[in-house]
Amino acid sequence: MVPRVADPVFFDEGDLVAVLTTEPLGKCLDYKAPEGGCFLGAFVEVPLGPRRVLGLIWGKGEGGYDLARVRSVTRVLDAAPMADAMRTFLVRAADYTLTPLPAMLRLATRAPGLADPPGPRRVYRKGWAVPDRMTDARARVLAILADYGGAAFTLSELADLAGVTTGVVKGLVRQGAVAEEEAPRDLPYPRLDSDRPGKDLAEDQRAAAVRLAAAVKGGRYGTTLLKGVTGSGKTEVYLEAVAECLRRGRQALVLLPEIALTAEFLKRVEDRFGARPGEWHSGVTQTERRRLWRMAGEGGVGMVVGARSALFLPFRDLGLIVVDEEHDSSYKQEDGVLYNARDMAVLRASLSDAQVVLASATPCLETWVNAEAGKYGRIDLTSRFGAAELPTMRAIDMRAEKLEPNRWISPTLAGAVRARIERGEQALLFLNRRGYAPVTICRACGHQIGCDQCDARMVEHRFQKRLVCHQCGDTKPLPTTCPSCKAEGRLAPVGPGVERLAEEVAERFPQARVVVLSSDLFASARALKDKIVDIAAGGADIIIGTQLVAKGHNFPLLTLVGVIDADLGLQGSDLRAAERTFQLMRQVSGRAGRAEKRGEALLQSFQPDHPVIRAILSGDEENFWRAEAVERQVAGMPPYGRLAGIILSSPDVAQVFDFGAELSRRDAPLRRIGAQVFGPAPAPVARVRGRHRVRLLVKGPKGAALQAALAEWLSQLKLPANLRLSVDIDPQSFY
Repeated sequence: MVPRVADPVFFDEGDLVAVLTTEPLGKCLDYKAPEGGCFLGAFVEVPLGPRRVLGLIWGKGEGGYDLARVRSVTRVLDAAPMADAMRTFLVRAADYTLTPLPAMLRLATRAPGLADPPGPRRVYRKGWAVPDRMTDARARVLAILADYGGAAFTLSELADLAGVTTGVVKGLVRQGAVAEEEAPRDLPYPRLDSDRPGKDLAEDQRAAAVRLAAAVKGGRYGTTLLKGVTGSGKTEVYLEAVAECLRRGRQALVLLPEIALTAEFLKRVEDRFGARPGEWHSGVTQTERRRLWRMAGEGGVGMVVGARSALFLPFRDLGLIVVDEEHDSSYKQEDGVLYNARDMAVLRASLSDAQVVLASATPCLETWVNAEAGKYGRIDLTSRFGAAELPTMRAIDMRAEKLEPNRWISPTLAGAVRARIERGEQALLFLNRRGYAPVTICRACGHQIGCDQCDARMVEHRFQKRLVCHQCGDTKPLPTTCPSCKAEGRLAPVGPGVERLAEEVAERFPQARVVVLSSDLFASARALKDKIVDIAAGGADIIIGTQLVAKGHNFPLLTLVGVIDADLGLQGSDLRAAERTFQLMRQVSGRAGRAEKRGEALLQSFQPDHPVIRAILSGDEENFWRAEAVERQVAGMPPYGRLAGIILSSPDVAQVFDFGAELSRRDAPLRRIGAQVFGPAPAPVARVRGRHRVRLLVKGPKGAALQAALAEWLSQLKLPANLRLSVDIDPQSFY
């Protein structure tokens, strides 16, 4: 166990120190300690060739060479040294994910201007006046300021975000539309009042809160699954654990899977503690990111709410980590450093004597198994908070419905929507497909329009008048002629996306106020959050949404959820297809009836007798998890076995297959631990951004030392210059 507080190790001026930099060098470099010396864990600036780069004092230098040639640390930065527990966490996370340490340090220093000196800086906020004339450039600046509320920006940051010159911003300052002011740099956050009374809790909620608070008070590591039906008050319960953490003078981190959830959550935190916590996600300004990073290390922030990368903030004394909606797939980082924030939260807490709360109505199977085995504690909340009741659920058998061509809403569901609107309530139509149509086909020759850079079909986004590749992001205008046979007027969309569903809703319910919630339809995270607040206040009659709407939103007027295609996630051979479908359907259904009025969830299905659909409707979750666990155990799959994905990519398809085949032949290190190699095989998406992709899958027994064997196996071959290899420990997807 790494202690939270230890006597700091000090290096005198001229001592040889090992410095870990964020550069991809794979090892520490030796430097001389600067004038005045430095502490272990200090953030420093060091010379590297002609440049100066960020680094961290990692330990004592190795020596063994001419010390006269060793350069000195340029300067020690004005930032709190990295704690022992954090440095150990980076090492353990690097070892587990087979990631070079410099890449892990980059994750832990993702804030701008860390080398900037302290002192005041000039910032820009929303002003009080209206400009004498409006231009597109000025409108973009004012839109950014509106999107970010009262946030402060540096001049270059505001200009870059708005896509304008700094002169445009200064012109708005002269007009009073933008306020320019001197502000202290990196102030501590307001203190959260842990003794401020919270909401009145029901008996089971109060008992759960007492258990979690007692665990935090104990000051030791532990992980607890907080499993509660949607709307059961899980947030209010774990906020009491946060309160106990703050009373003890320690820091708390709450991870959320979706930026759009933060607006409502921050309001609940402010109601409970009298002030707002720190925020860490892509919707936060760079100026605020630097402030939060520094205050986390200095102890100037008591609670942080953030996305998965907040786990790598340099907290001074982290006492509690909450992973809300812990089952959510967005906690898995799928590019760069491949890690699962849920698992890394458990690792970080174990090194800091901290508690972990994994909160979910539908936990992932790995968490459920750990709780069943007694490795994690478990607390169940079985009833909804306050007067709200769980929604009734039933399937609509689409085989018996008379559906018109190019219609996706059954008569039964349409009737239910109409009845809710007439009563002044809201209805949600859920379809987990962005855009207008997933495929565009030529009726003359059968050609399907694909991406030029990827092995993927382009998705029509009619609102944007573009075709979009959801793999690489490439776009092109909607064509009028077939790219293959040049026939005009023969291109047709196939299948529905949320935009096409919105078109049908507008025809069927012309008087209804309709809002489409999809991540690609909002220019900023703030705009999305504002729309969600508007919906919660009654600003829509019908909500059409993708997976985005399933994640914890509270719409008091929403009493009907209609799932357009409940069978969608059951297709294919994904290991977790049944689990994910079960989770998604239960989560989205839980959006209904979260206030006084009883809700209803209707699932359109062509397979209403499918075991997963039956399990969703019956609500017998424990039997579903047990059946899933048995299937995984028989197959030796996670959590009863271990998997690692190897992804190879190259512009040369022959090269990538030849390299994969040679790797597969040299599998002796893996066979020694009882592991098998499958592949090489083309990835399901076999080409992305012009690079051909090949996968190998390594499967081993649960107790196998997989990482060591993988490292030995992969070290046998040297990578060609244009071939990339990445290792995905515990893969969640196989695209």
